[in-house]
Amino acid sequence: MRTIFTGLALVLTVFAYSQIQTPQPSPNSSLTQVVGLSEVSVAYSRPSANGRVIFGNLVPFNKRWRTGANENTIITFSDDVEVGGQLLSAGSYAIYSIPKKGSWDVFFYEETENWGLPSTWNENAVTAMINVPVKTLNHHVETFSIGFDNISLQKAHLKMSWEKTMVEVPVEFPTDELVMDNINSVMSGPSANDYFNSAIYYLSANKDLDKAEEWMEKGMSMSENKPYWMLRQQSLIYAANGKKDKAIETAEASLAAAKKAGNADYIKMNEDSLKKWKAN
Repeated sequence: MRTIFTGLALVLTVFAYSQIQTPQPSPNSSLTQVVGLSEVSVAYSRPSANGRVIFGNLVPFNKRWRTGANENTIITFSDDVEVGGQLLSAGSYAIYSIPKKGSWDVFFYEETENWGLPSTWNENAVTAMINVPVKTLNHHVETFSIGFDNISLQKAHLKMSWEKTMVEVPVEFPTDELVMDNINSVMSGPSANDYFNSAIYYLSANKDLDKAEEWMEKGMSMSENKPYWMLRQQSLIYAANGKKDKAIETAEASLAAAKKAGNADYIKMNEDSLKKWKAN
């Protein structure tokens, strides 16, 4: 019995200790910034100086640095951007750097799952590298900080500062391209999907079925391919609008396309509808 109680006490002691949480010396932080129509976010850990000399000492000159603490500092772009004339496709990158007295080399690295520096540096994973000058601050930055500054419609500076050192990495965003795409899309009129989705809503909401039929036919005329799911919805609109012959013809086309695609759900739905409509 004593052994049982001793074991239970040990388990409870371990459980109690497992619940203890302590603060991280370099707490996690994240920020998100919109530039133009794009979104960029950074997740990183923030070490503090705590009276130490940072650059040239804690962070040696001319050696790769994780640019933060703990896990990788990761930057994520919603759209393609350019850094120093180099393309960074939409996605996430680890940020590494080589601090020097007068400048930093800043690397955008495709592999983001490292703890700190990669055990083996992979040059092929470097998507972009830029050399930026060091700016000396007239005030002390106690905790390593990353932010965005000098934000315009198409540009922003990724700013990193610690101690009395600051560097800024200019990033160019495709705002004009995105806006022009939006303008051209809207000004050219509704797309096939716009007509399709509007027609489906009118059908489901039991609104003007003539208008739903008109929109569906317009959308289908704009589609090079006639996918079985669109044909299925068109057949339902015809049926709801009392046009049984058209509903049967369209459902048969949807059935044939569904069989070709091997979609059992749409095969059954079309077969059930055809059986019902042909019986009436």
